Amino acid sequence: MPQRSTGPRQGKGQGRPDARRGKGQGRPAPRRPRDQVRRTAFDVLQAVDERDAYANLLLPSLLRERHLSGRDAALATELTYGTLRGRGTYDAVLGMCSDRPVAKIDRPLLNVLRLGTHQLLGTRIPPHAAVGTAVDLARSVAGPGQAKFANAVLRKVSARDLDAWLAIVAPDDETGRLSVVHSHPRWIVNALRDAAGAGEIEALLAADNERPRVTLVARPGRATIAELGGDPAAYSPYAAYLAEGDPAAVPAVAEGRAAVQDEASQLVALALTRVELDGPDAHWLDLCAGPGGKAALLSGLAAERDAHLLACDLQPHRARLVRRAADPAAAVAVVDGTRPAWRPGSFDRVLADVPCTGLGALRRRPEARWRRGPESVAELGPLQRRLLASALEAVRPGGVVAYVTCSPHIAETRVVVDDVLRGRDDVERLDSPSYLEDVPDLGKGPYAQFWPHRHGTDAMFLALLRRRP
Repeated sequence: MPQRSTGPRQGKGQGRPDARRGKGQGRPAPRRPRDQVRRTAFDVLQAVDERDAYANLLLPSLLRERHLSGRDAALATELTYGTLRGRGTYDAVLGMCSDRPVAKIDRPLLNVLRLGTHQLLGTRIPPHAAVGTAVDLARSVAGPGQAKFANAVLRKVSARDLDAWLAIVAPDDETGRLSVVHSHPRWIVNALRDAAGAGEIEALLAADNERPRVTLVARPGRATIAELGGDPAAYSPYAAYLAEGDPAAVPAVAEGRAAVQDEASQLVALALTRVELDGPDAHWLDLCAGPGGKAALLSGLAAERDAHLLACDLQPHRARLVRRAADPAAAVAVVDGTRPAWRPGSFDRVLADVPCTGLGALRRRPEARWRRGPESVAELGPLQRRLLASALEAVRPGGVVAYVTCSPHIAETRVVVDDVLRGRDDVERLDSPSYLEDVPDLGKGPYAQFWPHRHGTDAMFLALLRRRP
């Protein structure tokens, strides 16, 4: 929870324009919003709605642009991510408090209402400050009439706390209850229940709504754990947890020798490097490398073993990100992984971290739950199968492939692997958890599945596959 706030602070130069300004001095500059914190959160919510912006990319840039730091930046971050995570719950409450259907409320006003509802039900901000600042924001983005509507709705919201509202708005059926209480679309609740089991679904959904800790990675050969300044991580030998502060303030991060990277993301790449090979081990491939986190880790490890990494991505801008992240010795190319530019059997190790729905990273990208529908799984399936088949063709007999998704959805994980391997006797499923012995509860094998509620990581899936000699 953020620290108690009594509303926005007004800084110098944010009051009324000087009424004595002379005619020759031109028109006054446009006034900045008095409440930059809430306006910043609102602007991110609007960008997510209007142009599918990514909050984790846009918010930091707005904080820098508007010179928000310290407690102001922390509050803007909490309001942004808290509103995105709680949107499903808050819409159910707003539906009870508004005389208009939620779907009929103009988007700018609706985002103000969501932001106000989060302040009332999800923070310790006093109700009078939460309502007052939301009404001011509604007036500035939607007009005086809409501000009166916002005031009426939010005063009704403030009449009960979150638990009392949930007792009223949560449906009786179990999927509906979980959907509203934990603010996930129904289809995601069903998909995660299928993957995690009915006994763990509530803990998983609750973990999706927790603020994730910041995990840093010390890129091999370029930084050390000691330079990261945090506590050594539980599982990855290259990771540390940052207790507080801006990661960019860590010198190794600012210099590109370390980075923010989820621990499970590190471990699925490390597992690929831990499989013993007979024969050469000189040529590695990252088939879908952008934006480059796993490629940076692999390239450092490859350099230490006198191996060479080729990192590829279909999109030029993502390939540029890989180039900035990876070890200088790595090669980076713009390549369609489904139409390889290399001969079959050219590589000893191949990582296929395929495009997916991202349901495993809802803690970090909460807007993803509202952006995608169940049709996304079907749309991505053919591409995932083609990329895995391409990875298996790229690896030599005796070499190993890691198939990875940041999604636990069964249709994106084990079903894809089983479909691609059906009828093939030249590929062996390795016991993936055995290459991650320090990590408990990854499943019975042969696949490994990380979970937010078990491991405090993203829900990464790993299948290790060896081409038979």
